[in-house]
Order: sequence, then C-alpha cells, then structure tokens
Amino acid sequence: MDAAMAALLGDSGAFGGLLYVLPPGGDALWLVMVAGIPQEFAAPWRRVALTDPMPVADAVRERRLVWIAGQEDMARRYPRPALVLPYDFTLSAAPVASGTALQGGLVLLLPGERPPQPSTQERDIIETGCRRLGTLLQQAADRDDPLLSAGRPRTLPPPAGPAASSAEEAAASAFADRLPGGSCGLDINGRITFITRAGADLVGADRADLVGSLPWEVLPWMDVPQVEDRYRAALVSRRPQAFTVLRPPDVWLDFELYPDASGISVRIARGDPSGDAPPPRSVAAAGPSRASVLYHLMHLAATLTEAVGVQDVVEQTADQLLPALGAQGMVLMAAEDGRLRVLGHRGYRARLVDRFDAVPLSSDIPGSKVLTTGVPDFFADFAGLRRAYPLTVHEDGMASWAFLPLIASGRPIGSLLLAYSRPRLFPPAERAVLTSLAGLVGQALDRARLYDAKHRLARRLQSDLLPRALPRVAGLKVAARYLPAARGLGIGGDFYDLIRLDAHTAGATIGDVQGHNVDAAALMGQVRTAVHAHATVGASPDHVLAGANRLLTDLDPGLFTSCVYVHLDLATHRACLATAGHPPPLLRHADGRTELIDVPPGLLLGIAPDVLYPTREFPLPPGCVLALYTDGLVEAPGVDLDDATAALAGLLEDTDPTDLDAMADALMRHAPSPDDDIALLLIGIGE
Repeated sequence: MDAAMAALLGDSGAFGGLLYVLPPGGDALWLVMVAGIPQEFAAPWRRVALTDPMPVADAVRERRLVWIAGQEDMARRYPRPALVLPYDFTLSAAPVASGTALQGGLVLLLPGERPPQPSTQERDIIETGCRRLGTLLQQAADRDDPLLSAGRPRTLPPPAGPAASSAEEAAASAFADRLPGGSCGLDINGRITFITRAGADLVGADRADLVGSLPWEVLPWMDVPQVEDRYRAALVSRRPQAFTVLRPPDVWLDFELYPDASGISVRIARGDPSGDAPPPRSVAAAGPSRASVLYHLMHLAATLTEAVGVQDVVEQTADQLLPALGAQGMVLMAAEDGRLRVLGHRGYRARLVDRFDAVPLSSDIPGSKVLTTGVPDFFADFAGLRRAYPLTVHEDGMASWAFLPLIASGRPIGSLLLAYSRPRLFPPAERAVLTSLAGLVGQALDRARLYDAKHRLARRLQSDLLPRALPRVAGLKVAARYLPAARGLGIGGDFYDLIRLDAHTAGATIGDVQGHNVDAAALMGQVRTAVHAHATVGASPDHVLAGANRLLTDLDPGLFTSCVYVHLDLATHRACLATAGHPPPLLRHADGRTELIDVPPGLLLGIAPDVLYPTREFPLPPGCVLALYTDGLVEAPGVDLDDATAALAGLLEDTDPTDLDAMADALMRHAPSPDDDIALLLIGIGE
C-alpha cells in the first residue's frame, strides 16, 4: 500500500494524498492513510459522510473524478474546506474501486493552480493508481487488515534523501553556520530537526531545547496564528512564505520558509517591525496552539451550519472537537422532563454511557450543575471531581474533565462533556476557548432539535394522510412505495390509493399535488378523500375526476393537482382510465411486453370548475401488471420525458412480475433525482 501510494504521488506530481476506505454498507468514508502532510492537517476530515459537501464524498458517491483547479475554484464549489485551507493548491478526488465494488476514495494535493480540467495523461495516472489501490484495499479487507479500521490513520513516511557520510554532514553544518543570519530545518510535522548556532541565538533559546520541538510550543512568543498559518501555507501550497514576529522585549525577526517534500528550510534574520505583526505571547502555550484552534473553530462553525439533525450535530462535534482539543472522550447531554438524556457520545463504552441515560437529574450526577446553571465546570484531576460530586466512582479511565454548557437564546439547553486521558490544568485562556466552542454547539443543537421535531411532525402528518394499508381484493396483488423529496421536511403532495368497490371491482388512483410542504400534504389528503368518496358511490373515472376537480376549485387553494383514476373490473378483465394531466400508466403483459396506456389528458385539477375528462378502456389479461407512478420517478433535468418513460418501461419488462415488492424496489432505485416526491402503485392481475 505504501509503495502504491508513493508511486501515485510521484507519477502525478502530487505532494500529498489522503486515502479513505468505505466500509461495506457504510455511509461514511474513513481516513486510513495520510501522505505528504501532517495528520493534524487532515484531522477535520478523518470521517467524511457520503452526503457531505466535500470533493471526496462527491467523487465516491457519483463515481467520478473531481478536479479543483485552485483556491478560487475551491472557494466557489466547496466553501467549507476552502475556509480551513485558504491556500493556493490544486486538489483531485477520485473513487477507489476493485472491479465494480467501491472500496473508498483518494484525495491528491498538487502544488499551485492548474487548468480547469486535468490532462488526459493526468486523468489516466490517477485512474490507474486508484485501480491499484482499490485492488490492495480489497485484499486488505479479505484478510481483515487493521489498516482498514477507523483508528488513527497511517502516515506514509517521506521519501528518503540521499545518504550522507559523517564528513558530508559536518561540511553541510559548517556551510550553514557560515551563512549570515540563522538557519533551521523543520520536518513535515513542523518539528525542528536542525538549527544553527546563530539561529538559536536569534530566537534566544538553547539548541538542545529546540531540536525535536514545535517552534510555537517551545517559544511562547511564536504561538500566534500568523506563524503557524504561514507554516501551513508553505506545506499546502509548496511555495515560499515569509513573516515577521516580535521576540520580547524588542527584537523583531524575519523568517523565510522554503518547503519541499521532506520538510521546510527556514532562514532567520533580524528585521523591522511591521504594522500587521502579531503581538507576542507572554506565557507558555497550554493545549492546542492558537492557529490550530482557530482552524478547527472555523471548520466546526462551517460544518454545524449544515447539520440538520441532532445526530448530525453529535457526529460533527465529535469529528471536529476531539482532534482539535486533544480530548479522548465526549458526551452530549440534555435535560428532558427532569431526566438526563444522552444525545450522543464518542470515546466511551456504550454500556457505561447507557447507565446514565434517562436517569433522574440530581446533584449527585457529575455535570448536573451545568445543565441547570449554565456555568462550566473544569476538573484537572479526579480528586477535584470527587469533591464536587462525592458519590462519583472513577470508572471511565480519564484524568481530566470539562463540563461545558450548551447555551441557546440565553438559556442552557444541554451540556458537553470533554474528557482527557492525561492530566490537564485548563488555564483561563483555554477555558474561554472551550466555552466559546460549546456555544457554537449549543446553537446548532437548538436548531437541530427544532428540525427533528418538525421532521417527526411532518412524517406523522404524511403517514396519517397516506393509506396505512391497502385493502385485500380477490384477484389482485399490490405493492406501493412512497419516497419524499430529499429537500425540505420530507413531506409532499404525492398520494396513492386502492379502493375496494365490491367483490369484483376496485378503483386505483395516484396523484401529485404541487409543492413539497405542509400545505401540499394537507391538500393531498383532501384530494385523496374526494376521489375515494366519488369512487365508492360507483362514479365512472371521468366523473370521479370531475367531482374532485369541483372540490378543488371551490377550495381555491392556489395549488394544482395531477391525478389518474382507473376502474378495475376483475370479472371481465377490463379497465377504464381517466387522467388529469398525469403521466400515463404502464401495462406489463405476462410475456414481458410493456405498453403505455395513453389517453388525452384532461386539465389539472383545481384550474377550472367545469372540465370534461376523456376516458379509455383497455383489457387486463391475467398475469399483467399495471404500474401507476408520479413524475418524480421519470423526470430529471436535461432528460427527455419520453426517453425516461421508455427506460422505465424497459426496466418493468426486465423484472420478475411474480414478486411485486422486488419489482417496486427495482423501479424506485431507478428514480433519477431526489428533488421530487415519488409515489408508485403496482397492481398485478391474477387468473
């Protein structure tokens, strides 16, 4: 796997890559290998849901190559990663497959801006490399390789430089020492690998303390966002960067960064103050650097704006906060009806967390004060936690805890527990950062709970308006499906019904009310009731639609409805059809031949009060299947409706008519777009 990734990076000219695996039946990609960049850079994207607005998610979901030609292209198409990585680089994302089986996805990072589309050679290199990686991932899956686990991703070692003798190393060191100013080297992760005596003198530290450390950790005055930002820019853009920073009390230093695949060479010289130079830090950094927290804060804010439900908030919070803050455990909680409700967790055993779910709130529960007062609690060790909550048992294996209030509209709506496996002091600056981050989560959680409540209400409304079960009619087999549009509340105006009229006759209807909201759903219920009422008194199909039309024009809802109604006579094996601007049904004969049951369509329901609806009679031979559907099953932007209907007819011909449920599932998978409601009613005619 290492060799395949290294070869692909070399052939494509990429300086970095991210390899993701898609578990069988999974809905998210998991990062398993990082090359050319620090793991911390990729931490916000260790888990990428297939529905996320991210290049690799689109590439895998749509099985195509995604090419981002530069910073402007990224900002326009994918604002979330552009916000976190505002640098000049080109990105390519592609699906990784073994044969027809998806294995995961690949992201390649290339220096500088490129043409809007990859060249044929670049495309071939990427696709060939992805096929090789797909084969290796399949082999790894077959042998249960731990590489495919959702743990910490593997880092591909950087390419080895030419071996140097001790004499050459001494000569290189002497050469660097003779240069004016100071010099140092950073590895890909930003740690100092080498520094000259002059460089150590300029930054005011001992060489032994510097080597192996991150500059902004060992030199407190360098822990300002500008410093780490320029380091990130050098690595991601692979272009030289420069900045000026003040070494207290009055020494200004210029830094020039020169990156390549093995790390960064840094030149250090005395400089002049600049108007935009950041102020120095006067105390040692505690916890993540300012730049790291800033990037993760921006990423968290961007992702939480797109969270549509409570579980989305839980997943995004865990994905972003744990790596950003160095925490190992997280629990998201709320108070409901005097009980503690665990909304989600990460890093804890489910058995331990479940014991606290739905227990009555009391002062004995750690963090309960946060839920009622909105004041955060920080515990650097278990002794402090035990003093605040004497009945607490140390059973989670953690060393430090932060209980943060989730505030929305000025009141606490929940709490966030962050747990650390190593002792943590929580200085004031870090407490402020944690509280601010929890505020973002609280606002997102408030929106998500409202969305979930509306979604549950909408689903209940939809289920109450559609038939709970279709009646049993001798001589008929039926199967029905309904799928709301992907956008909005998940409700709409599509409906279907089967009406038992007597022992030998039945009525079948399907329709589509304009819109995908509560108004459309409410009107759908009225239309379905009107059709049902007129059908049960024995009205013919044209009179059924005329009666429903009069109701809609009297109500004047401002919405129009398409509808088809079929009268089925099982004694004579005949049917009669009328339609109000609705797609015509398809009839699959026992031999597989499928025909369109076309009839001149009448006007949509609700436009004019007195409308005549033409009818058509046709035979229903034993073994045939009548398919009624709404336009969401065939309509798609840029696709001819006749071609789409013909494709649906071909699919109907190729499915087994003896299993209507399997046939219905196959037809629903054919749906071209998730942006419209879909209703489907299949009616099989027996002997």
